[in-house]
Amino acid sequence: MPLNVISNFAANVANRNLAMNDAAATNSLAKLSAGSRVISAKDDAAALAVGNRLAADVAGLKQAQVNAGQGVSMLQIADGAMSKVNDILQRMKTLSVQAGSEQISATERTMLNTEYTALVSEIDRISSDTEFAGTKLVDGAIAHNAGTTGNMGVQAGVLSISFQGNFDLTTAGASQASIDYASSGGGTFTLTHDGATFSGSLGSDTNDGTAMSTGAVVTLSSAGTDNSIDLVIAESFDFDANIAAVTLNLSGASEASFTYKVGTGVSTSADEIAVNVNSISTATLGISATDILSTTTADTASLAISSAINDIQTYRAEVGANQNRLEFAAANIATTVENTEAARSALLDLDVAQEMANFTSKQILVQAGVAMLSQANQLPQNLLRLLQ
Repeated sequence: MPLNVISNFAANVANRNLAMNDAAATNSLAKLSAGSRVISAKDDAAALAVGNRLAADVAGLKQAQVNAGQGVSMLQIADGAMSKVNDILQRMKTLSVQAGSEQISATERTMLNTEYTALVSEIDRISSDTEFAGTKLVDGAIAHNAGTTGNMGVQAGVLSISFQGNFDLTTAGASQASIDYASSGGGTFTLTHDGATFSGSLGSDTNDGTAMSTGAVVTLSSAGTDNSIDLVIAESFDFDANIAAVTLNLSGASEASFTYKVGTGVSTSADEIAVNVNSISTATLGISATDILSTTTADTASLAISSAINDIQTYRAEVGANQNRLEFAAANIATTVENTEAARSALLDLDVAQEMANFTSKQILVQAGVAMLSQANQLPQNLLRLLQ
């Protein structure tokens, strides 16, 4: 190759390699400082796209885990309220049994009723006051107008009608129900509501209209649903009568419905858990119209309280089952977060040891390039000797 002063080929080659190695060292340093293998899409477009989607899933799943935990806490509050109401009902049961015995006078029975009435009010206070972050948990009940003089009213022997479960009153015609009673059907009650028919029987050989028990709870059920309706019947009810249907005007809700998002998608079946929490108001429990001012009403109250206690146990079992479900959901989410995070890490996270070795190599090449460029720039100076 001829010697010339116009073009320095060696310096050009050294400069090109120096620029390349400097860019590589800079890129390696950026990855080390960011801790990521992929700084921009040009590094690995496919890994960047998949990794970012996985990162979004992890963020969503972490919030879903929080949702499940808060759901457990919400249900724990509801269960605590139900536990206290159960304690109150047990005390009311004691008072009703005591008032149903004739060794005490009417005056003493009035004193017992004072406490009994206060406990009824306390149940309603707990029902309306129990909340989670401003959301009522166990309040509400389906109110109805059975009439006070009609053949399904209190004066006719139907003390209360309480709806147990999730009765939808939002659809057309669902705010009304009709109930009738026919002795020809073996003492059978039939209630029609929102296209569903609920039935239950009071009939027995002893309930013949003259030997009616002090009070009885008739549970009406319907195939295909867990909903039920409890009727508290007094001994004044005419068992032998054939009573025509009565229309009930309904309002309210006997359950509160909550949906917890435990996934990252929008599928209601796979990513959400729906929970219904029953009301524990005295109207729902069927004890709002009870008292213990006489032995008769005390016995009636005792039966209604026994039914209410049974209902409370059912409600608590449902709450407990949903708590366990949410806890298992949270545990599953935790495992999913770990595995998804591992997959994202494999795509995007930097192998620091490997990249540090790569950076050291590029750093050495940069230093060598600077030295060689300096040497290449001195080569044309040799031509000056020919001119001397």
